Amino acid sequence: MKRTNSSKRQLGQGMTEYIIIVALIAIASFIAFNSFGKAVRQEVASIALGLSGKDGGTEGANAQTSAQNAATDADKAKATDTAAKGIGEY
Repeated sequence: MKRTNSSKRQLGQGMTEYIIIVALIAIASFIAFNSFGKAVRQEVASIALGLSGKDGGTEGANAQTSAQNAATDADKAKATDTAAKGIGEY
């Protein structure tokens, strides 16, 4: 059975869509990994140490501290942004 040009186009279109979706997922993961920064890197280091048979407790604690600091910084930025918007309304 011979494939027509139409079916080849559909197969090519499906593959192109798949590649675009995979690329978007890769970009989104890269952005998310970089956005969470230090906390994610320390958590990954803790997991890697745990998998290698070493104690990753220190790295895990550092990751938790970094995450708490990031949350505090985000709350401060949100409060500052809210205050700035409130000032501009008058």
